[in-house]
Amino acid sequence: MPELPDLQAFSHNLDKRLAGKTVKDVKVTSAKLNVSPEELKDTLDGQKIKKIYREGKELHIEFSKGDVLGLHLMLHGKLFLFEGDNENKYSIIDILFTDNTGLTLTDFQKMATPTLNPEKKEAPDALADSADADFYKETLGKTKTNVKTILLDQHIVRGIGNAYADEILWHAGISPFSVGNKIPTDKVKALAKAIKEVLTDAEKQILKKHPDIINGEVRDFMLIHNSKKTHSPNGVEIQVKAGSRKTYYTDEQELYK
Repeated sequence: MPELPDLQAFSHNLDKRLAGKTVKDVKVTSAKLNVSPEELKDTLDGQKIKKIYREGKELHIEFSKGDVLGLHLMLHGKLFLFEGDNENKYSIIDILFTDNTGLTLTDFQKMATPTLNPEKKEAPDALADSADADFYKETLGKTKTNVKTILLDQHIVRGIGNAYADEILWHAGISPFSVGNKIPTDKVKALAKAIKEVLTDAEKQILKKHPDIINGEVRDFMLIHNSKKTHSPNGVEIQVKAGSRKTYYTDEQELYK
């Protein structure tokens, strides 16, 4: 699943390519919509794309009349630009523009989800100013849940996925199995700092290696959550705990319990 830095890179490139284009048609092939295909088409027809940006784990396309189309890629959703007819397989939704170009969202599992005018989420985005050290101190101080589970909970903070949670916690020096309310204040501050730094640096790395990227995942630069690496930059063995999600960590990370 694309995570926050991937989606940041996608939104950057899609905004650069699509802002200002006018919608000519919308074709829904297979999608779990919150409105009918006809309502979606009627709403977006003739509107210009104002901007494209990321919200949590979604891409948001804002149009000239204020409507927003949210796109959640789920595990296997991919975005493609095309000219003329869309020849990409497994299309979920196509947005066609007056200049004979288009944007399609595909997913062979048919799980990717478009949403017209998605409701505003209460949980802060991981890169929001409000998601600061005080926020994490208050949030973690209330729970005995392990810190990685907290970071992955989109109802608490939006945008962080499994791979980047591992990278963040290694940079912060905190074991992913640490109990939330046992983590000392100085380490909570380190965590808040690591979240911002790891996520923003990853976006830069992705755009540097793949300047036009609008789909897929780039993970080869990761230091810890990386199946091709056996040791951290400090030479400490990387351990992997299997489960529904694999957790990569090292003994450099302090366990608080």
